Amino acid sequence: MKRAKKTIISCALTGSVHTPSMSPALPVTADEMTEQGIAAVEAGAAILHLHARFPEDGRPSPHPEHYRPFVSALAHGTDAVINLTTGGAMTMTVEERLEAAVVFEPEVASLNMGSINFNFAGAADREREWKYDWEKPYVLRSAGSIFVNTFTQIETSLVRLGQERGTRFEFECYDVGHLYNLAHVVDKGLAEPPFFIQMIFGILGGIGPDVDNLTHMVSIADKLFGEDYYLSAFGAGRHQMTFGMASALVGGNVRVGLEDNLYYNRGELAKSNAEQVARVVRMLSELGHDIATPDDARQMLKLKGRGTIKV
Repeated sequence: MKRAKKTIISCALTGSVHTPSMSPALPVTADEMTEQGIAAVEAGAAILHLHARFPEDGRPSPHPEHYRPFVSALAHGTDAVINLTTGGAMTMTVEERLEAAVVFEPEVASLNMGSINFNFAGAADREREWKYDWEKPYVLRSAGSIFVNTFTQIETSLVRLGQERGTRFEFECYDVGHLYNLAHVVDKGLAEPPFFIQMIFGILGGIGPDVDNLTHMVSIADKLFGEDYYLSAFGAGRHQMTFGMASALVGGNVRVGLEDNLYYNRGELAKSNAEQVARVVRMLSELGHDIATPDDARQMLKLKGRGTIKV
C-alpha cells in the first residue's frame, strides 16, 4: 500500500441503510445535507460521500433533481472532493444507481466490488416509533435481499464513469473476494492506479468486525496491488472508531459519518456528521498524524480537479 503522509478523512453523510426514525441528526433535505456537508469540511473532511433522499419522507432517492441542490452547494461552497454513490440502495435498478454520477461526473464515485447479503434488519428490533410507513418494511426487507453488484455492472460503471467521464473510484470491498474482483478488472485494463480501496467491516453478510480481518485484507491487497493503492477503512456501527484508528495506524485513511454509524458513544446519538469528523481529527492529531486537505487528496488520488463536476 501507499502509506499516506497525510490522512484523508472521508465523511459519508447519510447513506441508504438508516431511516429518519433512527436519528434526528440524519440529514434528509438538501438544506440539511448542505449544512452538514459544509460543517464536516470545516471540521476536517477532505471527501464528502453523498447519497440523496426524497425530501418529503427520507426514502433513498436515485434522482438527479434530488442531488442537484446540495451537490451544487457543496461543490461551489466548499473545496471538498465530491464522491457520489453508485450503490444507492438495494431497491434501485442498476441504471438508477448510476444516474446521478453519470449526470454530474464527480471527481470520485463509490463502486461496490461484489454482490453480498447486506442485512440490516436487526435495526428493526429496537423499540421506536416509525415516522413513515415505508421505514420498517424497508429495513426488514434487507434480510431477504441480495445487494447485487455483478461483473457486468462493475465493468459498465468503470467504462461509463471512469473511461468516458474521468471519474475515479472509491472501491468498496466488503470481503476478501472483492479485492480479487478489483484485481480482475484491473487486469482487463478498466482501472488505473492509484486505487482508493475502502475496506468495510461489520456489515452482516460481509467480513466481520475483527481487527485481524483488516490485517488479512491489507496483506491480500498488498499481494494484489503492491504500492498501487491507498487504504481506507471503516467499521459499521460501534466499530467505526476502532477501524478508523486501525487503518490510520497502518498508514491508511479513515471514513466516518452517519451513513456508517449513528452514535458518538454507547447509547449517545451523534449530533451531526461534523461531530464525528472533529473527533477523528482530534484523535489523529494527538497521534501525530497530519490531516489531508481536499487538494492533498486530489494530488494523492490523481483526481481530475475541482470545478470539473457538472453542476
